[in-house]
Amino acid sequence: MKKLYAFDFDGTLTTRDTLLVFIRYACGTSSFALGFLRHAHLLVLMKLGLYPNWKAKQKIFSYFFRDMSLADFNALCQRFAADNRQLLRPQGLQAIADAQAEGADVVIVSASIDNWVQPFCPQVTVLGTQIEVINGHLTGRFLTNNCYGQEKVNRLLALYPDRSTYHLIAYGDSRGDQQLLAFADEAHYRPFK
Repeated sequence: MKKLYAFDFDGTLTTRDTLLVFIRYACGTSSFALGFLRHAHLLVLMKLGLYPNWKAKQKIFSYFFRDMSLADFNALCQRFAADNRQLLRPQGLQAIADAQAEGADVVIVSASIDNWVQPFCPQVTVLGTQIEVINGHLTGRFLTNNCYGQEKVNRLLALYPDRSTYHLIAYGDSRGDQQLLAFADEAHYRPFK
C-alpha cells in the first residue's frame, strides 16, 4: 500500500503563522499596523465566534493585495520564501526529505495562500487556499474555501479519492488540523516542537 504524508504548514513546518509575517514583509510595518487597526473590529468578532474566520482573513487579504498583478504577487511570494527560510523547522524539512526518500507521496495542506507556501517547498504538492485572479490581477477574494478544518480533508480527498489505496500519515499543530489528524492512519500532533 502506498504511503501518503500530509503536512500542515503554519506552526507545523514553520515556527509561526506566515500570513502576518507575509503581510508585514510585503507592506511594511506601518501599513501592516494600519491595516490591522482598520480591521480590529472584525478580528474581535472573529475571536468571539461571531464572524467567520475565512471572511476576516479574506477581507484582510483583500485590503492589502486587491488589484495587485498576479506576476507581481508571485514574485513577492518568491522573495518572501527566499528571505525567510529561517521560519522553517529543520526537523520538518527532514521529515519531508525522509518521506520522499522512501518513495511516498508528500503534500502540504495549508490554510495559507498556496502562492507563498509553494516557494518554500517547491518539490512538494501544496493544497492551500487559492486566490481569485481576473485579467491577471488579484480580486482580493478566495477562489477556494479556506483550507482549514474539514476543508483539509476535502482537498486531500479531491486529489487522492480512493482512501483504501494509501496509508495516510498526517502532521499538524492546531485546531485547524484536527479533522485531518483524525482522518489519518497515523497522526502526529506538534511533532517538531
